[in-house]
Amino acid sequence: MIVVTGGAGFIGSNLVRALNARGHADVLVVDDLSDGTKFRNLVDCELSDYLDRDDFLDRIRGGGDLPDAVTAVFHQGACSVTTEWDGRFMMRNNYEYSKILLHYCLERGIPFLYASSAAVYGGGRVFREDPQFEAPLNVYGYSKLLFDRYVRRLLPQARSQIAGLRYFNVYGPREFHKGAMASVALHFHRQILESGRARLFEGCDGYADGEQRRDFVYVDDAVAVNLWLLDHPRVSGVFNVGTGRSRSFNDVARAVIEWHGGGELEYVAFPDGLRGRYQSFTEADVGALRAAGCDVPFRDVGPGVAAYLDWLRGHGA
Repeated sequence: MIVVTGGAGFIGSNLVRALNARGHADVLVVDDLSDGTKFRNLVDCELSDYLDRDDFLDRIRGGGDLPDAVTAVFHQGACSVTTEWDGRFMMRNNYEYSKILLHYCLERGIPFLYASSAAVYGGGRVFREDPQFEAPLNVYGYSKLLFDRYVRRLLPQARSQIAGLRYFNVYGPREFHKGAMASVALHFHRQILESGRARLFEGCDGYADGEQRRDFVYVDDAVAVNLWLLDHPRVSGVFNVGTGRSRSFNDVARAVIEWHGGGELEYVAFPDGLRGRYQSFTEADVGALRAAGCDVPFRDVGPGVAAYLDWLRGHGA
């Protein structure tokens, strides 16, 4: 049995679908369905069972075993709201939960593949898996960084796989439930449908209007890295998951406009609440991932956005 925490969420549900495509129907999904709308991400997935996050934690915290032997854990469950400033909640949900599950896996020799984030790098210009470049701008990024540091201390003694994936800006199917935290590709798509105008931030941090740059990653490619690690259980470490090529928000908006066959760009004032807390530039250094042998290709924004919008059209969205 394979466990996917956060399995009703964005990356988690895409991962479940990819496991199903490989013939794995023995997937235990763990999540918190307080937002019941997320069930839609699982309708076309095959599960062996579902457990509420708290029930799952109670079982593993007490040293109890799960119904079937676990062959791998994909830990995608976390609060990923970068504007959440309740640090106590964030540390319990992201840091403590992860530690409990990590030790459960280490004690049983179960591969543990978990979601980290490019938010650990903050406003820097170098995005390499090295402590000197890690300086998060928010408590979400700090919760991810602290767990990465915890993992690094344990790695030399670990006798089973531990791999952290520092996702950059992931976009694609099954993110409808994320609201304001959904990708800009989805926001631009909705804005073009509603008004014919994609709204972008005016310039900041030395960047012209809409020219802030991020490393945008199509979700299928992020999932493919997870599956590559599953196939290579001797590979452990903390790895960036990005294309290695930054693209501007203007590039994403123009890709959406091209798919729609028309539309305009509109620039809005940069929010005061984000000043000093916003990553105006990200670009993954994928050297460590490639050195580990991972040859998963990453698609560029143009074909990635087109694939996403084709999926949305096919699902009536």
